[in-house]
Amino acid sequence: MPANHHAVVWIDHHEARIFHFGQSEVEQLVIHPHDPTHQVHHKANSIGSGHAAEDQAFLHAVTTAIADARSVLITGPANAKTELVKHIHRHDPAIINIITAIETVDHPTDGALVAYARKYLTAADRMRP
Repeated sequence: MPANHHAVVWIDHHEARIFHFGQSEVEQLVIHPHDPTHQVHHKANSIGSGHAAEDQAFLHAVTTAIADARSVLITGPANAKTELVKHIHRHDPAIINIITAIETVDHPTDGALVAYARKYLTAADRMRP
């Protein structure tokens, strides 16, 4: 991928779909966590929050996959996108500077996600000095 490419991440607790794209080319990478979390229900009078711990290896793999992009749009339907940003902030703070935005996006097709990211990041590029 050229040095001046963008990336979009769609992430939930079962997978991360990462697309690196330039003017005409698109490369896709799919990363799965070692142990995908299942919904955990909290019971009254029990210890713990009822939430599974974040998969740090999964979040690190996603962070590594986007590290060379010029700008990144992070998307997803729930909390995994914010967990990814928190992980980046704690473990790879230099990468925070390439994150353009974090958006809630349900379950788009791959083509729709890339088209959305192209439009979003192109508009963001125009606003930068």
